[in-house]
Amino acid sequence: MITENILKELSDASDRGDLLSSARDNIKLWLNSEFLPTWAISSILEMIEAGAWNELNDRFYQNLSFGTGGMRSRTIGKVVTSVERGMASVNDTPSYAAVGTNMLNDFNIIRATIGLYRYCKKNLRNDEAPVLVIADDVRHFSRHFCLLSASTWRKMGGKVYIFDGPRSTPQLSFSVRYLNATAGIVITASHNPPYDNGFKVYYKDGGQVVPPHSEGIIDEVNKVKLADIPSYLEIDEKGIVIFEQSVDKAYLDVVLDTVLDPELIRTQKPKVVYSPLHGTGQVMAVPAMLRAGVDLSLVDSQMVMDPMFSTIDSPNPENGEALSLAIQKAEKLAADVVIATDPDGDRMGVAVRDSNGKMVLLNGNSIGSLLAEYRISKIKELAWIPQQGTQSAALIKTFVTTALQEAIAKKHGLKVINTLTGFKWIGEKLHDYEMQLLAQLSAEGREIDYNSLSSGERRRLLLQYSTYYVFGGEESYGYLADDHVRDKDANAAAVQFCELAAYLKKEGILFLDYLDQIYLKYGYYSEGVLNLKYDGAAGSEKIKAILQSYRQNPPKVIGNFQVSSIQDFGSDDIFDADMKLIPKENFYFVHLNNGCSYAVRGSGTEPKIKFYLFAKEEVTRKSALSDIKKNVATKLAQLNMDLEIDAQIRSRSY
Repeated sequence: MITENILKELSDASDRGDLLSSARDNIKLWLNSEFLPTWAISSILEMIEAGAWNELNDRFYQNLSFGTGGMRSRTIGKVVTSVERGMASVNDTPSYAAVGTNMLNDFNIIRATIGLYRYCKKNLRNDEAPVLVIADDVRHFSRHFCLLSASTWRKMGGKVYIFDGPRSTPQLSFSVRYLNATAGIVITASHNPPYDNGFKVYYKDGGQVVPPHSEGIIDEVNKVKLADIPSYLEIDEKGIVIFEQSVDKAYLDVVLDTVLDPELIRTQKPKVVYSPLHGTGQVMAVPAMLRAGVDLSLVDSQMVMDPMFSTIDSPNPENGEALSLAIQKAEKLAADVVIATDPDGDRMGVAVRDSNGKMVLLNGNSIGSLLAEYRISKIKELAWIPQQGTQSAALIKTFVTTALQEAIAKKHGLKVINTLTGFKWIGEKLHDYEMQLLAQLSAEGREIDYNSLSSGERRRLLLQYSTYYVFGGEESYGYLADDHVRDKDANAAAVQFCELAAYLKKEGILFLDYLDQIYLKYGYYSEGVLNLKYDGAAGSEKIKAILQSYRQNPPKVIGNFQVSSIQDFGSDDIFDADMKLIPKENFYFVHLNNGCSYAVRGSGTEPKIKFYLFAKEEVTRKSALSDIKKNVATKLAQLNMDLEIDAQIRSRSY
C-alpha cells in the first residue's frame, strides 16, 4: 500500500510541474493495485526518492497502447534503477524490464497476450484451442518475453509453438500459415535503438492484424484488469512446443522458390558481402544465398547476435553507416554487391559498384524499382503472364513508395494497387485475392487447400479467378515477391537481388546504368524523407499538433510554391484500383504547383513525424539525365528545408 509520505512527494512534484498529472495518477494506481512484485515497487520508489521525475514522466505519462499492429516501446529506461539492473553490467540485459505503464515489460506483455487469447478464443468453436506461433529476435528480453507470452497462452488453455532460437519476422508470417495457427507474435522492435522492443501481432492469414481483427484485439486488451496479471508472472515452460527443423526447411524452400532463373546465379556466381547487422538474417538469408550458388563472404563481427548492436550506431539498413563494415570488406574482396538485413530480417539494404568501381548505396525506392523491372520482364519472358500484360496481375505498393514503380507496372500492362503505409495493408490485399479465388472456386463447387498449392498452381488460379501478385514493397527497404509470406521478406529479397546481380553481370551492365535505363524508359523519379523526432510526453503532443493542424489549417503555400491540392486520408473517401475503400488515417498527400508533392504522417514505430518528398521529370535523351538529376535534387533539398520550417511553426500550436 502506498504510504502518506510517497503520496505527498507525488502530489508536491505534480504541483511544482515536475510530474505530469497523468504520470502521478498512473503511479498511484500501480502502487495501490497490489499486483506488482516487490522488485517493481522498489524500482518505482527508488526513482521517486531520487527525484527522477523526467524518467517517471516518460514511464508513466500514458498507458502503452496496443495499436493496430501491437506494441513497441522502451524496455530499458533512460534511467535504469539498481533493482532493474541487478547483477548485470552496463552492456548486458538488466535483470528486469523497466517498470512503467508506458514501457514494454512483463506486465504489458501479459496484458497483451491475455487480450489476444480472449479475442482468438471468441472467434473459434467452443471446443477449439487457439494455436499461437511466437518468434523472437536478438533484442534485450526478446527470449524472456517469448517464453512469458508462451507460458501465459498455455496457462489460458491454448497451444503454442516457438522456435529453438531467434527467427525473422517473415519466417513467423510463413509459419503461422504453414501450421494453420490462429495467430502469431514476433517479439521485435525491428531496427529501433537497442533499448526498444516490441510485440507484433499476426492473424491466421499470416499477415499483421488489420480491421476488424485489430479493433477486436485492442478492445480485449483494454479490458484486461491489473488483477488478471499476477498469476501469469511466473514462467512455466511445460507444454510449450519447439518447432522441428522441417519448419525451417519449408520456409527456406519458399525463399529459394522466389528465384526466377536459378541457373543464372549458379553460372554467374555473383560475389556478395553480407551482414545481418547482428540480427536474425543469418539464420535463413545465409543458407539461402549459399544454396542458390552465390559467392558469399560474411562480415564476421556482425554475425554475433548482439542486442547492443555494438559495431554500428543504428541497426537500420536505411542508414548508410550500418553497411560501412560490409562495404570495407567488399572493397578488399572486389565484391560485386553488399547486402545487409535488419535485426528481424524483414528489411534489406544494398550497395553496388559505380562506374568508378566504388561501392555506393541504393535507397529503398531504387532497390524496389530495380527488382520490379527485372522481375516483371523476366515473368513475361517465362510466359507466366501475357506480353501485353493483364489486369489480373498486380504490383502492390504503398502511397509513399516511389511512383516509378507504378509507372513500370502500368507500362507493362499490370494493375497497380496503392495502400496506406505499412506492409500489413499489402498483406491484407493478398488475403483479399486469396479469399476472392476461394469464393469463385466454391461457387463452381470446388474446394482447395490454398496453403498446399505450389507457387505455379497459385499463379494459374489467381490469374483465372482473382489477381496474381507479381511484386510489391515499400520505400522503407521492404520487398515481397510471393504470397506464401504476408510481410516484407529480406531473406527472400537477398536472393532475388543476387539473381539481379547475376543477370547484370552476364549482360555486362552496372546497376546504376540499369537504373538509368529505367529512367530513360519511364521518366526520372526522385524522393526524399524528412524525419522530425519528438521524444517523450511533450514530443507526442507536438506530433499530434502537427497532424491536426493539416486538417484544421491546411497549408496554402510551402516555401515559394502554391499548394494545388491536398488529399486528406482521414476525411476523404479514397478507393484503390479494386474500388475498395481505403481506411481512414491521419495521413495527407500534398501536391505543389512546381510538380513536386509530399506526404506527411506520424511514424507507427518511433516518436517522429515523417515527410515523404517526391519529384519527377520527363527524360527525352540520355545526355540530359545528369542535369535533370541535379535540378531535381535542388528542388527536393529546398522542399525539405521549407517543410521543416513549416513543421516547427505548426508544432508550437500544441
